[in-house]
Amino acid sequence: MADTQYEPAHTGLLLVDPYNDFLSEGGKAWPMVEEVATEVGLLDNLRAVTAAARAAGIQVFVVPHRRWREGNHANWNYLNAYQAGGIQNQMFAEGTWGGDWHPDFVPQANDVVVHEHWGQSGFANTDLDLQLKQHGITHVVTVGMLANTCIESTSRFAMELGYHVTLVRGATAAWTREMLHAAHDLNGPTYAHAIVTADEIGTAFKGAQV
Repeated sequence: MADTQYEPAHTGLLLVDPYNDFLSEGGKAWPMVEEVATEVGLLDNLRAVTAAARAAGIQVFVVPHRRWREGNHANWNYLNAYQAGGIQNQMFAEGTWGGDWHPDFVPQANDVVVHEHWGQSGFANTDLDLQLKQHGITHVVTVGMLANTCIESTSRFAMELGYHVTLVRGATAAWTREMLHAAHDLNGPTYAHAIVTADEIGTAFKGAQV
């Protein structure tokens, strides 16, 4: 593990897209991620990392994808394949169980819930950068879904904005093993400052516990 100090006052845990549609059995996307998610122990690792962050006094930022609403993308010029698929499937539909938080990751009173992102970056057209700066955050640890889309895009953007970025193996998943491999082993080292396991980040958080 990289020799990184995660000072609670300056570290933020970015919990990306913790919706039932992604993380719960019966969710619209769960059948597509279930095999990889189960293999890496996604849910247990997310629970452990989130709990360790809270115990250490690390600020949690919930970074949600735009919920499906009628007319969300009406008359848009350039929809990508993921957006088109999300429209067709009504992914994370507002007011439905699938668009609600997984019960283990419901935002708590002191969490910051960021404005919903339209594409794959939690920064683009949201208040995430403002919220991080106002909370004095210099180091971000990004977990949630999906490894090669929203996790990668949000983390790359964070690096470009000058944040120290940590990716966490086991606390994210993807449609396929190949996509997860690309996210962590091929693309991740080009922008992340640390790529660690869920156990390693949990230990680091405990060592910094206030």
